Amino acid sequence: MLGAALVTPDWAAPSPAATGGVAWLDAAAQADIDRAFAQGQAQHKPVLVYWGASWCPPCNQLKATLFNRQDFIERSRSVVAVHIDGDAPGAQKLGAHFKVRGYPTLILFSPKGQEITRLPGEAEAAQVMNLLQMGLAGGRPIQAVLAEARAGKALSANDWRMLAFYSWDTDEAQLVPAPRRGALLGQLAAACPPAAADAATRLLLKALAETAPGQPVPGGTATAPRVRQLLADPAASRAQMDVLVNAAPDIVRALAPQAGPARTALVQATDAALTRLQADATLSRSDRLSALMARVDLARLDQPQDTVHPQLPKALTQEVRALAARMDREITDGYERQAVITGAAHALGQAGLWQDSNALLQANLAKSHAPYYLMSQLGSNARRLGDSAGALRWYGQAWARSQGPATRLQWGANYVGALVELAPQDEATIEKVAGQVFAEAGAQNGAFYERSARALQKVGGQLVTWNAQGRHAAALGRLRAQLSPVCARQPAADGQKATCDGLLKG
Repeated sequence: MLGAALVTPDWAAPSPAATGGVAWLDAAAQADIDRAFAQGQAQHKPVLVYWGASWCPPCNQLKATLFNRQDFIERSRSVVAVHIDGDAPGAQKLGAHFKVRGYPTLILFSPKGQEITRLPGEAEAAQVMNLLQMGLAGGRPIQAVLAEARAGKALSANDWRMLAFYSWDTDEAQLVPAPRRGALLGQLAAACPPAAADAATRLLLKALAETAPGQPVPGGTATAPRVRQLLADPAASRAQMDVLVNAAPDIVRALAPQAGPARTALVQATDAALTRLQADATLSRSDRLSALMARVDLARLDQPQDTVHPQLPKALTQEVRALAARMDREITDGYERQAVITGAAHALGQAGLWQDSNALLQANLAKSHAPYYLMSQLGSNARRLGDSAGALRWYGQAWARSQGPATRLQWGANYVGALVELAPQDEATIEKVAGQVFAEAGAQNGAFYERSARALQKVGGQLVTWNAQGRHAAALGRLRAQLSPVCARQPAADGQKATCDGLLKG
């Protein structure tokens, strides 16, 4: 099972254009980006940038439900489609250039290079297509639209829709700092005219999802009845499906922060809406599974978050087990499998069905093009169950099988973190693994940008904490000596050298 042959990573594979699909231009350096934007300007075409990774479940969901749609393939001929795999050499520097971090991120630019919008990867494929079409039909830069909305100027229905469907989760503070996002979304929801009611509802739900329990509720006392009315309306809740399945517990906590009759009634209403979505055959398997996962999270709402064996209705746990098994039987597409099986295994664990979760993940190792992602989940399961040896074994295997420069650093950081937490006394192994991670970083071009930089900073912080009492000073001294020539080679102008120099400082 663990001896399955390694697959060719996406960044080393031929472009999907060879199969008659989207004619992606693979970009791994600034010169590639410059050529793509020059092509867009010369041909008067917008540029669509897709930033992703081969292992990422939501990225695989896009491949299974959006990128393979004939209408998307046809629409892609109207743009210069650029694919940046986060593991391509130099990709993390491009990530810094575009200010993208989370996988996946979709950005639409005008032919002149202005950012029009960031498309929501979690939305239903048909909705993303609609947004893409609006953006291609003369969509204005989202910054200009937001500035006019904040100034109280009249916006078109499409402008409000673009604001409502903007990918705020991958914004990376382009429009507003994350701590102020909820308040802004609430203000936009209140400013929407009656003609943009659907956009107003979506903005309000997103604002609620950003509202911590006990904070003022966006929209005041009228919001709770409005949400209950939405939940009771099959068509209205279907239209807001992606927000509900991804943020249902947060919305409930915002509206009913304390356990009691009000929360119980809201949970029941939300569960009923999610149950309808779970049974909606027009939704993708991933979305139906997400609806069930949200139901599990709701059922756990008044239990400690770290509860390993939650008290759930028996019927609900049976649904989780049955849906996971059915999807495992039915899925034939490899991209969809990577997206759905990982979610199903998570749902099983959240329901306390750890044996089922482990069995599902292990049965899919040989079927996955990124088995190291599943191995990390197995390590996480073992960690939750208190099996330190099993957790370290799986984390170690996940790192050993991981592919691609950025992924190797991220998985190496995960392994170092597990070792520091679960086996802090094993100085030799911790030093060895951390040293290997630093060695791989030193051999890469651009390891101190974006996700790779954060992975290395995570390792450095964990090691400094591990040595808080000075018990491992000699090991850290040797690691500092190893890093010194690596840092000396990094350019100082773009922050790489400063990032490297700061890794092992307290």
